[in-house]
Amino acid sequence: MMLTAVGLMSGTSLDGVDVALIETDGRRVNALGPSGYRPYTDTERGLLRQALYEAADLADRAARPGCLREAERVVTSAHAEAVAAFTAQHRMRFDDIDIVGFHGQTVLHRPEKKLTVQIGDAQMLAKTIHIPVMYDFRAADVEAGGQGAPFVPVYHRALAQSLEWEGPTVVVNIGGVANITYIDGDTLIACDTGPGNALLDDHMFRRMNQRFDTEGRTAALGRVDAAWINRALEMPFFSLPPPKSLDRNDFAGLKLGDMPPEDGAATLTAFTVAAIARVVPLLPKEPKNWIVAGGGARNLTMLRMLRECLAPATVRAADTLGWASDAIEAQAFGFLAARGLKGLPLSYPATTGVPLPMTGGIIARP
Repeated sequence: MMLTAVGLMSGTSLDGVDVALIETDGRRVNALGPSGYRPYTDTERGLLRQALYEAADLADRAARPGCLREAERVVTSAHAEAVAAFTAQHRMRFDDIDIVGFHGQTVLHRPEKKLTVQIGDAQMLAKTIHIPVMYDFRAADVEAGGQGAPFVPVYHRALAQSLEWEGPTVVVNIGGVANITYIDGDTLIACDTGPGNALLDDHMFRRMNQRFDTEGRTAALGRVDAAWINRALEMPFFSLPPPKSLDRNDFAGLKLGDMPPEDGAATLTAFTVAAIARVVPLLPKEPKNWIVAGGGARNLTMLRMLRECLAPATVRAADTLGWASDAIEAQAFGFLAARGLKGLPLSYPATTGVPLPMTGGIIARP
């Protein structure tokens, strides 16, 4: 039976809440509906940055010390507003929607400690929007020994099935963290590759008081410090085989020094690209096609660097295929909610390292 699902996503780049509607039976995508976006205000974003800092030493995933309780309230309220605006804009009733997939905001991801923390009150959200909400997608995977990320590969596979391309295809999602899904027939492999936009966004905010490098314009003016990138790539993470995942803050110790802001932007953009390319030798076959989604797909300098680094493979932005690049992760959590309702696996040994295919998610009812 086809379900109408709405997926919600607030990613590691802390920009806002993405909303997307999808019609699916949890196995295939019947139709993609509209998408929407509710940006965080500067005050909200500042609170979330502080929450990331204060969550660093959490040992109990239910604890909300310091500003975390207020941050959870803000996250919940922003998601409720996003759903209300989305349904109003598209003249939908709450009972038109079967399930909402609510990822929440990740503030800590430490799978080696069997710990992943996403803030957001799903029960309050369900009562506010009057729709059943599925949440806490990652916890069961991490508890079973998986990496708890990435979780979008099953959706990437469902999208890629319609392309009917020959040879291996990789979908690379460049959000705060970058991750890949390798698809070759029945083979599905996934992992985080390293920083996506998080380091670059932080640099742009700190040095130029801008939220991100629009279209990669700042990076286009700078010079890449190849020696810095080579040193950064010596971190053990980059030589680990998939599956593997990381936290947004795992690269916080990397410092650019006093290089000009344009050079810093160019170097961090190239670092993201080099980290993605480092995964190629760890895959069964060299990919023939790359599809770039997420915020990085709008960074023209990053796309150019990817094409140069991954040649002779073809590199396409997801939007050129009719995919809504900015909405893919939100769509994915609508898809995962549908899978969760039907008891289908959300993660696999080759995507998160979990011992067996794992279901997941908890339902909060209005």
